[in-house]
Amino acid sequence: MHFAVRSLAVVLPALFVASCDDMGWIDGERFKEEFHYSYNVSPGGRLSLETFNGSVEITGTAGNSVEINGTKYANTQQALKDLKIDVSQTGNTIQVKTVRPYGARGGMGARYSIRVPRQFELERIVSSNGSLRVEDVQGAANLRSSNGSVRVSRVHGNVSAQTSNASIETNDLTGNALLHTSNGHVQAEVTKGTLEATTSNSSIEARLIDAPNQTVRLDTSNGHIDVVMTPLRDVRASTSNSSITVHLPRDPNARLRARTSNSSISSDMDLVLHGTQSKTNWDGTLGSGGPLLDLSTNNGGIKLVRQ
Repeated sequence: MHFAVRSLAVVLPALFVASCDDMGWIDGERFKEEFHYSYNVSPGGRLSLETFNGSVEITGTAGNSVEINGTKYANTQQALKDLKIDVSQTGNTIQVKTVRPYGARGGMGARYSIRVPRQFELERIVSSNGSLRVEDVQGAANLRSSNGSVRVSRVHGNVSAQTSNASIETNDLTGNALLHTSNGHVQAEVTKGTLEATTSNSSIEARLIDAPNQTVRLDTSNGHIDVVMTPLRDVRASTSNSSITVHLPRDPNARLRARTSNSSISSDMDLVLHGTQSKTNWDGTLGSGGPLLDLSTNNGGIKLVRQ
């Protein structure tokens, strides 16, 4: 059983043109309408959402309801009326969709602020031209955007996040992370999970704590890679036209394969490498051997530094 409450508030356009810029009006947001829906659910349910031209914020809270608050906007009153917010419940699953009027283009969209029970799965959260932010959720999260950043904080569950022309950040994430963007940096803090991160024309910063014995994969172009792992695990890190920095424990046991061109490989520790060592190629064993550190770059240096 569910109930839905909807509240509306329409904001009319400014009455005199001279003041529009001072008030910060965006042409596509001259008409606005707020909405609110509330559904009774049980922990362990699912939420899916599909929208465009607007941010989405999802927060896990105590309680047994899904609270959907937001604002839809358009550049004309008729377009605002025709823009629909479609919300439905099937069992313990909530589905939300922003429905664009047939044939309409640009000048409209919707922003969401949603509260769910902490134990809830974000089955499919999709936005275009809008950022996504998820906090305090215990469940898997599948997040997709374009031209909008993705931020994940205090999530206990596997996360798959993808965007373009924007950044991805995870903080206090417990679970596996699959992160992909282009033209945006990746900053990942992962506990008890593995990581695969790719981007282009930007950097990757990764910190893994209590990582499982699986390969960490980091791939970018024209961006720096910086990685910290406790304990050491297999890592394959690749970039071009930039550098790689790996933070190692005091006496590392690992298998090292590091390659660069037009630069050099260096360490701020006294490391003894059993194998081949030149300015641009280190291939051998550190200590008693162990996880494989496979590092490669072009036109950038590789640095091994102490944690």
